Amino acid sequence: MIKAHAGAFMGLQQPTIDILRKRIMDLAGKNRLPAMYPNRENVEAGGLISYAADISTMFRRAATYVDKILKGTKPADLPVEQPMKFELVINLKAAKQIGLTIPQWTLMKADRVIK
Repeated sequence: MIKAHAGAFMGLQQPTIDILRKRIMDLAGKNRLPAMYPNRENVEAGGLISYAADISTMFRRAATYVDKILKGTKPADLPVEQPMKFELVINLKAAKQIGLTIPQWTLMKADRVIK
């Protein structure tokens, strides 16, 4: 990250990131690098910010699809749905660690702020 002169880090949803999550967060913090993640679990574990589809809403929608399929609807006849609800989670402790001040208007828009 640092050798490449990165100005920020964007984590992806993949097993490698999950396995190395703690190390990545430590490096980002040590090098004062803002880091955004694809799910709130990473922010709860110490990451700075995440903005992603709300997983619990997606699971509920998936249950509706399963119900329709079990009642005889062909999967091919079901429309493709995209997430409608997104969740913004901000970790103020991580922001402080890298010397970043999150604007108040951003905090007000957040679904969850970790202090």
